[in-house]
Amino acid sequence: MDVFARLESEVRGYCRGWPTVFTTAQGSHITDENGKTYLDFFAGAGTLNYGHNDPVLKRRLLDYLASDAIVHSLDMYTAAKRRFLERFDEVVLRPRGLDYKVQFPGPAGNHAVEAALKLARKYTGRETVVGFTNAFHGMTLGALAVTGNSMKRTGAGVPLGHGVAMPYDNYLDGRTPDFLLFETMLEDSGSGLDRPAAVIVETVQGEGGINTASAEWLRGLQDLCRRHDILLIVDDVQMGCGRTGPFFSFEEAGLTPDIVCLSKSLSGYGLPLAVTLLRRELDVWEPGEHNGTFRGFNPAMVTATGALEEYWADAGLEKQTRAKGEQVERALREIALEHAGAVHSVRGRGLVWGLVMREPELAPKVCAEAFRRGLLMETSGPESEVVKLLPPLTTAEADLAAGLEILADSVEAVRTAVAA
Repeated sequence: MDVFARLESEVRGYCRGWPTVFTTAQGSHITDENGKTYLDFFAGAGTLNYGHNDPVLKRRLLDYLASDAIVHSLDMYTAAKRRFLERFDEVVLRPRGLDYKVQFPGPAGNHAVEAALKLARKYTGRETVVGFTNAFHGMTLGALAVTGNSMKRTGAGVPLGHGVAMPYDNYLDGRTPDFLLFETMLEDSGSGLDRPAAVIVETVQGEGGINTASAEWLRGLQDLCRRHDILLIVDDVQMGCGRTGPFFSFEEAGLTPDIVCLSKSLSGYGLPLAVTLLRRELDVWEPGEHNGTFRGFNPAMVTATGALEEYWADAGLEKQTRAKGEQVERALREIALEHAGAVHSVRGRGLVWGLVMREPELAPKVCAEAFRRGLLMETSGPESEVVKLLPPLTTAEADLAAGLEILADSVEAVRTAVAA
């Protein structure tokens, strides 16, 4: 593997925790060039909700490419884009009573976020955007300005302006009423907080440590935004496309955001695709005012359409995700009970879960031990103190059980080694 160390930038990250060369993958399994197969509880950081190389989506993709159909189109009209828009409206938007315009801002989640921020400022004529403690919205400058992680923010190398952080749900352990600081500053002309153009929020903070906002808190946030004429942006890049159960993570709270950011598992196949959804009256863009070379990647639209038709034509996947989430939660709570000296708490929703370790250095050790035993997981949280589980939604119950057993054994091994 010396070629990677010799030629690839030091910025590489995930590979340092998984020092092997991967070659093939199918479903919830990924195999390296030595023939060792791992269970994947990482799923491309949430990009592979339907697993690796889903056979139905792969067939659609291969057929599309074999037909010499359009691959790159910028924002030209194509048959693939038309089919995606029609099915997205029929399968996702209309059944949920959502009347959004669809913007293709570029291939990644940060492009969806940047478009949302830019549009909110253009529409309102204001500059400030409120984010939340421990939030993560991307690595470009606008997204970093509303991201909480200090290491990532420092990497920008320039001042990050026009973003203000407020406490996320339970950030102060219930010691103050929800939104007390935020509302007080909005209503006090001497607070120094300019009226924001928008608020941007994740319903579950994946990179921030699997912090889950309650439905009551989210509804309170929406109410605050409406009373103060502030746009509400939900960043559903990682938690959308069914990760928490419903297609959108905000459905259970009954929210109707002004703007929604989607990417990661939207293509269904790991292909780059992002959209920014916006209320119809917010669509004040001038033609070409916000663009990008790779906002028309048609193969991703083909597989995205396939994912909608294969997995979202009924409520089956949502029900399965909820049931599997309960299976994961039970197992994690058993681990936490058995290893109460090492595990602080369990938190999550649907099929995104975190095992919060009492000592931050334990979480990377648990993930390293799990890798040695054949399971891929990452850490999250401001100090990497959370062992994060993000398996494909299609993971079989038996594979979930096997992975959770590896996790339990890994926690036991690390705890024993630390105590020795």
